[in-house]
Amino acid sequence: MKKRSTWLVCLALLCVIAATAACTGGNDNKGTAKNDSGSGNGNGTGTGTTDNTTADAAKEKVTYTIFNGVAGSKDINTNETTIGKVLEDQTGVNFKLEFLVGDLNTKIGTMIASNEYPEVLIPDAAIEEVMNAGAFIPLDDLIDEHAPNIKRVYGPFLDQMRAKDGKLYYLPIAVQVGDYVPDPEPGAAFYIQRRVLEEAGYPEVHTLEEYLELIRNYVKAHPEENLTGMVSLTHDWRFFSIANPPMHLSGYPNDGNVLVDLDTHEAKAYAASEETKRWLSTLNGLNAEGLFDKASFVDNYDQYIAKLTSHKVLGFYDQRWQVQNALNVLRDAARKDTAMDGYNYFPLPITFDAGTPDAYVEPQGGLVTNRGIGITVSAEDPVRIIEYFDNMLTEDNQILTSWGIEGETYEVNEEGRFYRTEEQINTIDEAFNEQFGFKQYSWNWPSYSANSTLADGNGKSVGYQPEVFQMSLTEGDKKILGQYGAQTYSDLFAEPVYRAWYPAWGFAKEQNSPEQMWEAAKEELQKKYFPKMVLASPDNFEAAWKEYTEAFAKLDTAGYEAWTTEQVKQRIEND
Repeated sequence: MKKRSTWLVCLALLCVIAATAACTGGNDNKGTAKNDSGSGNGNGTGTGTTDNTTADAAKEKVTYTIFNGVAGSKDINTNETTIGKVLEDQTGVNFKLEFLVGDLNTKIGTMIASNEYPEVLIPDAAIEEVMNAGAFIPLDDLIDEHAPNIKRVYGPFLDQMRAKDGKLYYLPIAVQVGDYVPDPEPGAAFYIQRRVLEEAGYPEVHTLEEYLELIRNYVKAHPEENLTGMVSLTHDWRFFSIANPPMHLSGYPNDGNVLVDLDTHEAKAYAASEETKRWLSTLNGLNAEGLFDKASFVDNYDQYIAKLTSHKVLGFYDQRWQVQNALNVLRDAARKDTAMDGYNYFPLPITFDAGTPDAYVEPQGGLVTNRGIGITVSAEDPVRIIEYFDNMLTEDNQILTSWGIEGETYEVNEEGRFYRTEEQINTIDEAFNEQFGFKQYSWNWPSYSANSTLADGNGKSVGYQPEVFQMSLTEGDKKILGQYGAQTYSDLFAEPVYRAWYPAWGFAKEQNSPEQMWEAAKEELQKKYFPKMVLASPDNFEAAWKEYTEAFAKLDTAGYEAWTTEQVKQRIEND
């Protein structure tokens, strides 16, 4: 496996608008994670943050609702968490967090039909429908008048975020601030249980066939365990988990529906390509061997996560953020009982063919503009909401939501470097994350991106701070990484290549535009035909593939590719 020469490489800096305001000191000690001097952001430009929390806290307390179009979390009030209570003390605002149960399009469709929305909406993949319905209010004036920190953080990207009418309706979830810090773990991978690698003597694993052979051999050696070789996720909008692997197996990063050539910058759809045929044919064969979980095509997300934590599933492909809850549960169990470490999963940089460089580690790229958080027409006091978002973007509160409270969840050494003690690392498990609020505030809010740095040079994200990542490793982590001569999981993967357009799936599309309709039609065909192809008897696979590709040929794929290529080249020109 390809080793990375160093995993902490500071890449090109992104612009941050200079500001000169100092913190007011309106937080008490418990609510202040760190004093922000406004002296700089690590690249020579000032990032003083404006803090209006003293005035905000004097206002009457209110509760607003945020609906998040992603399932997998429980509904909760933010002030039931430590972080949320601190932010309520600062602003007087509490949010009731509601998460998706059931089908996203059905839920959003009901809101649109009734014209009744929560005050704040994170519609995820249904954002075009929400925009088309006029559910979001423009944010331009609110930001100009009430949100200096939003302007400071999002300022360099505002023009990329505007709708066709020139207005700003939602904020992308996160943007790059300061230096770029690479992730010590890959963004996606083919995962395998550690006990499989241990029993095989920790072999080098490069290709899909090598990966599957490990799984076959382990299942054969343990017939009494009733093991599942591989499982996949196909529920609702998460269908990409079974549709995307041909992209990575071919050596490309997650650009969604296309492979973008690094030299020509031409975008090519792969949904009906030979690479996809090769992937589906492999699953078809795996299913015929009894090693693929047929329920993959009917299970919902919660059932999928439950299977990953059941100790019965040997392998799967997915984005790490999507399975992080399962990985956390397994890691917490291994930390308490080392005998459980074998059920943890290990990420592998699998490609179709030996010698193909992988591209699983997220590269530095552009801005995701087709996802975000917006204030709806049902909000009675948008000013209070935008002020809350703005207050979150002070450096103090970016530290609070990521690192927590100094002396409780992190420490600062004599050089000003943030770290966690071994006791803190052992205490901060999944249950603690929920109680403290790290889980609720780790995503979905306006924030610095995970790869960002703070003004003093510390990493914004705890796990990206080298010394913290190393200390957070369990004995099982250290053992298996040592077997492969690595210090981080990303050491096992190829170095990411800079792509100014990345990710192509993040390009905003107008509702009912040709490209948006192509994506919807493409996914509909995949959901119809993928189960037929994977679950067919091997001698019927070719007929099912032919039926699928004939239906796919009726789509305007050339038009979609041309539009995507144009977007890619525009991003490059504006880089």
